[in-house]
Amino acid sequence: MTRSNSVAGGSGFLGEVAQRSLSRRSLLRWGTLAGAGAVLAPAVTACVAPSAPGGGATGSSTLTLGLNRSLVSLDNKLNQFDAAVTVQRAVRQALTEIGDDLKPRNVLAESFELTSPTQWTVKLRDDIKYSDGTSVAVEDVAKALEMYSQVNGSFLAPQFPEWPTVNKKDELTFTLDTKVPLPVLNTLMSNILITPAAANKPEELQEGVGTGPYKVSSADRGTGTYKLVINENYWGEKPSVNEINVRFMSEESSRVVALRSGEVDVIDSITPDSVAQLKTVDGIEIESVTGTRYNQLFYNFRKPADSPMSDPKVREALSYGFDSKSVVDGILGGTVTSAKGVVPQTLAGAVETGEYKYDPAKAKSMLADLGVSNLAVKVIWETGEFAADVSIMEALVEMMKEIGVTAELQQFEPGGDISSWRQGKAGDWDILGNGYGNQTGLALTNLQGMYAGTAEKEATRDTYHGFVFPEISSKIITATSETDQDKSTELLTSVQKDIWAKWPCMWAFIPNAVLARRSRVEGLKLRPTNSYQVSAVKVNG
Repeated sequence: MTRSNSVAGGSGFLGEVAQRSLSRRSLLRWGTLAGAGAVLAPAVTACVAPSAPGGGATGSSTLTLGLNRSLVSLDNKLNQFDAAVTVQRAVRQALTEIGDDLKPRNVLAESFELTSPTQWTVKLRDDIKYSDGTSVAVEDVAKALEMYSQVNGSFLAPQFPEWPTVNKKDELTFTLDTKVPLPVLNTLMSNILITPAAANKPEELQEGVGTGPYKVSSADRGTGTYKLVINENYWGEKPSVNEINVRFMSEESSRVVALRSGEVDVIDSITPDSVAQLKTVDGIEIESVTGTRYNQLFYNFRKPADSPMSDPKVREALSYGFDSKSVVDGILGGTVTSAKGVVPQTLAGAVETGEYKYDPAKAKSMLADLGVSNLAVKVIWETGEFAADVSIMEALVEMMKEIGVTAELQQFEPGGDISSWRQGKAGDWDILGNGYGNQTGLALTNLQGMYAGTAEKEATRDTYHGFVFPEISSKIITATSETDQDKSTELLTSVQKDIWAKWPCMWAFIPNAVLARRSRVEGLKLRPTNSYQVSAVKVNG
């Protein structure tokens, strides 16, 4: 489903609605704008109660998760939004994982060592088996890398400057060889989930077996509903929760009501007003940590050369017309940080390159000096890409109107064809509401995945929305292979300034990772990557 909008209201629109929201402190600050008003009253009056038999979380052996976006697969080749990671890695695992300290640690690998500048030597654990009882083999790692590299439009492929080659030494030992040094390979491999070679394909896997603590009992991609049960062949400590039910609930108000009533145990991606309301409810706890996700209003870099949007000065001018402070304070309640660079400041290697400033007079002056008038832009995004998405986009329309720019909104429902639009294979657009999750803790991951586009990658639409600048990609690739820390830091600092000068975003922000849980859910430790180890969770009562 798509949605086009052009909202009237002038400069007073944002302030008027924000003031109304602040005064009534509703469950959802902008719920009426998103069409959620009909369920606000039950959310305010509902009480926490034990789950009813046969519905939702029933007893201590069952955990029910309410996700804001549809989990279309239990594989991450294309789909790795933050909350999905929790569920995907309950079924499939990688050689390494990123821990609470944002540093890599071994999982399926017993050891993972750099043995030469272009070679890592890996030894698999000898006690790991898949849920079907078969052993993990070196060939499975090789096949996984091959399949990830062949996926068209992969989220992960751009993060690898080159794909390592697997060379088997014995039944458990192999090397990962590259043409140039790749000192962060142990971190990058945390995103390559391992599946039996015979069952792996260059596409998202809906079912299949894995080495994780849970296995798939039932799956419905269409509704985003999954049922996981304990993997009896799990090589690690057995989880205490016997069954996990995953539900897709796109409306935040519905997720809040379901949590309050005990229908679900954990919900994610909630707005400040929901947090404020839930904090007052007995039996519900809020988890929040500084996040690593980079949410953006990203420009389309596939525009033709004669388009005004291909001019960085025009992109800069539009950014001056966006009142990010009002959005941060009035819509998002101060729960996000406006970006001061091209990657989150929470990542190792990030540097400050500038700030997004609101100056509508300057925006209009710049556009006039550039000879740009009657500019119209199309803004697209997928529902649930970030909290309060509809409210932010409707505010954007009014802000652009103040500087003489017409903005049209097109909203895609989860499971729609926005991927084709992002890749430039469907309709045209100018600004994309998008988020880039970081599961490594490294700025280099974002830089490689978002800004290191090449002509070769663009030919298969494997760049980040057409962002292709050879001088920038060259610096990033050089930094990726640089083993001298000082030289790498110098390169990373320089290239981040170069990227900022291109004005890739109208605005970008880093949200806190926030979720709400029922108090009976214990052991849930939310990571900066907005995921958690579900096998450590316990449910009491």
